[in-house]
Amino acid sequence: MVELIPIRLQKTWEIWNVRGVILFSLSLQIVLFLGAPMRKRTGNKLSIMIIWGSYFLADWTASFTIGLITNSRNSSKIIERSDHLLAFWAPFLLLHLGGPDTITAFALEDNELWLRHFFTLIVQVVASFYVFLETLPSNKLWLPTSLIFLAGVIKYTERTRSLYRASWGTFRETMLTEPDPGPEYAKLMEAFSSKKVAGLPTTMSQTVDDDIKAWKSAFYSIQPSDQNKVLDEFEVVKYGYHFFKIFKGLVVDLISHKDRNESRVFFHERTPEDALEVLEVELNFIYEVLYTKFVVMHDLKGYLLRFLSLVSVLVSLGIFFFLDCKHGLDKFDIRVTYTLLLGALSLEAIALFKLMIFSDWTTAFLGKRNTNPTVRAIFKKYLKIRRPRWSPPKGKLSAGTESRITSVLLRRWSESVAGFNLITYCLKDLPKKSNECCLGISKTTTHLLHSIRRYCRKVVVDRLGAKDFLDELKYASKNSFTKELWKLIFRELLRKSKEADKPENIKMISSARGAYVLGELMDDPLMVTADYETVYETLKKDYIENVTYDESLLLWHIATELCYGREDSDPETVAQKVAKYRRLSKLLSDYMLYLLVMKSAMMSAVAGIGQIRYRDTCAEAKRFFRYKELEPNKVNDACENLLAVNTDVKPVHVKGDKSKSVLFDACMLAKELQKLEEKKWKVISKVWVEMLSYASNHCRPDAHVQQVSRGGQLINLVWLLMAHFGLIEQFVYTAGVGPAKLIVKK
Repeated sequence: MVELIPIRLQKTWEIWNVRGVILFSLSLQIVLFLGAPMRKRTGNKLSIMIIWGSYFLADWTASFTIGLITNSRNSSKIIERSDHLLAFWAPFLLLHLGGPDTITAFALEDNELWLRHFFTLIVQVVASFYVFLETLPSNKLWLPTSLIFLAGVIKYTERTRSLYRASWGTFRETMLTEPDPGPEYAKLMEAFSSKKVAGLPTTMSQTVDDDIKAWKSAFYSIQPSDQNKVLDEFEVVKYGYHFFKIFKGLVVDLISHKDRNESRVFFHERTPEDALEVLEVELNFIYEVLYTKFVVMHDLKGYLLRFLSLVSVLVSLGIFFFLDCKHGLDKFDIRVTYTLLLGALSLEAIALFKLMIFSDWTTAFLGKRNTNPTVRAIFKKYLKIRRPRWSPPKGKLSAGTESRITSVLLRRWSESVAGFNLITYCLKDLPKKSNECCLGISKTTTHLLHSIRRYCRKVVVDRLGAKDFLDELKYASKNSFTKELWKLIFRELLRKSKEADKPENIKMISSARGAYVLGELMDDPLMVTADYETVYETLKKDYIENVTYDESLLLWHIATELCYGREDSDPETVAQKVAKYRRLSKLLSDYMLYLLVMKSAMMSAVAGIGQIRYRDTCAEAKRFFRYKELEPNKVNDACENLLAVNTDVKPVHVKGDKSKSVLFDACMLAKELQKLEEKKWKVISKVWVEMLSYASNHCRPDAHVQQVSRGGQLINLVWLLMAHFGLIEQFVYTAGVGPAKLIVKK
């Protein structure tokens, strides 16, 4: 009989299977420990894929290795002393199953599997303990084995508790207040009836609750602002933690209302830069609560268990090193054991050091107390190193702007703004023209090659579902997060927050997607002339109010690109203020389309048939560019050709409504915007901010939280900022009355 696997290879596997796989398991733990924090700091696809692969392989490898150890012990080829060593290795797999502190869940859904992990914990503990029991009483390594077993149980229990506390139901349960049954209705009505029967003049009066009235008055009042007060490093973390405790209910769509006025007043008094830093810290706390072990470790019990785990590993290493229990063991097996012990000790020591020192939780804890001046000075230096940095970017076209340049190891999110441009994509996605004359290839052969390439892409790439992934890698851009962009967003929301003095105003602002800001501009004498008033009305009615959000977004994206592409971008020929709004409009336009196309899960609540509309628009654009024989890098020519199309008749009257393409409707919008001359860029930028605000407010909370674990997005910061400014519908209060009182007149 022919052996499919050579005998030598089989023997090699029998000898090295346990050793190789357990070292591989340790390697995965190191990769996760060092690499997992990177996923909140970068949106890089390759980094996230490596972490994803390591995360799923880690559990499988650890469980598989325990099975190999159990099987190897039943082999007659294993001598007794090796039996003892294998029993010593088994508890290390519990340490590995417990995972590093930096990651407990890869996605939000993993937290819901806490019960499965709890069951796995029981099974693996029983399996490891069974392997250990079979070696007694002759096992000289029983003490170090017991200590590693204790450390492994602690680590895996920590992970299971973290998953349980971050699960949707448990997390939501912690947000709920004590039930309030209100006044005793039956008892009050019984008294009311008895007074009526007795013939006494009795009425029921529902009085105004003074506390509620004062609460509402304070919330809707505008406090004087002190914009010169700058937060130091400790205050940034302290306030970030404070508002995280208050607003973490946003994650499960439950908000604590008692401190809403404090948040609103605080952010009214902050500079845009300080407000951004506080929001970044708050976002980091949300990430760590849902995806790491930090929440279960930052209490007295957590510190004690972690210290016990570290001491157990350290003592086990000392016993193995000093006691004469290694005689007769294979030298390589001894090296493997030392590698496991030193690896476990290093990971435990670094984790404890990071837990005690390099943690926002520890900083927030110290910020609430009178800390020793020396300790505070040490932490201040560390926080100063970690504090985000701005720097003027290089390049003539970006003159006057500042971008984030924080080191990737110190960031709390990706600090970048992604972009995706429809016209650029359609031009680059056209079939490349070949030089048939130079290559000696006929047009028929070239066409055949193009057909084969398109067919392979459709069959292989599209059917595997990899088209969107590859398009994002190839066509999505990564732009710097600029200070002027954040200032524009912050000041727009700050101004609207001051206008949110009534519940109906909050509802109007939170649901606005461009029309509200256009209405404000129509009331601004500096922005409106007799000629402009009609244009504003057209923009508001035809391109925002009477179309769906996804259609409006596509219309304004293409129109922004058409206006941008045909203008000179040299700062010397464009007024500085106009150039700023022009840059920001382009940045926000590309970012919003990126969210619609590449992050459709985030935009699902507002996108409607956005994907269908986008695909139809791309198809029409590609057909038009092929007809005009445009080159992939000729974006300005594409814009000029599109604007040159006669749009006197609306496209729907020519094509019908079967196709959802908005390409030439966007050309009509661009021509309307051109009528505003240099004022158009201010209008466009403000409309984009309002569209971004609408999307952030109507995106599902779990979608925001998912994105936090993949580098974070600008839309996540806007979501938190709107909550702090009170611009979300959960803060609309109509209640202003207290409990009823029974009044008996004399």
